[in-house]
Amino acid sequence: MLRKILVGLAALVVTLAIVIALRPSELRVARSTTIAAPPPAVFAQVNDFRKWGAWSPYEKIDPAMKKTYSGAPAGAGAIYNWAGNSEAGEGRATIVESRANELVRIQLDFVRPMEGIAVAAFALKAEGDRTQITWSLVSRSGFVDKAIGLFLDMDKLVGGQFEDGLAALKKTVETAPKS
Repeated sequence: MLRKILVGLAALVVTLAIVIALRPSELRVARSTTIAAPPPAVFAQVNDFRKWGAWSPYEKIDPAMKKTYSGAPAGAGAIYNWAGNSEAGEGRATIVESRANELVRIQLDFVRPMEGIAVAAFALKAEGDRTQITWSLVSRSGFVDKAIGLFLDMDKLVGGQFEDGLAALKKTVETAPKS
């Protein structure tokens, strides 16, 4: 009887390992919104880490989070380091590509709670006097990440944070004094 239980348990573990291994190796999340402002007004907010405090959902996770800025003041070469509580974690964001009013691509290096690398991007598209903005994230998933993904819907979790951030960005840009 004990042998049958152990064989069944082993079969379950092997099956679970196979299911995890066959999950996608890449996480992709993207959300979009349209902002009633031209691309330069939107671009100015996402191309400068110092302006993220007004709209980024990640800035609100830990109000006591330590932040440092280095490199370029904005655009390619701008660097933002953060270290916060267990929910905010610790890491570094570097703008690796900046095309005025079109694209901001960011390399994310996470230190804790889990090490990892991801690439985030803000793609802007003019629509008359409005701007469609898409916030996306792509990261590689190892075995542990894939296992976590069985129980935690990362698209829903990260996507929800992106939706909150885009809504706050929209409000920030649309209520800013017009120059």
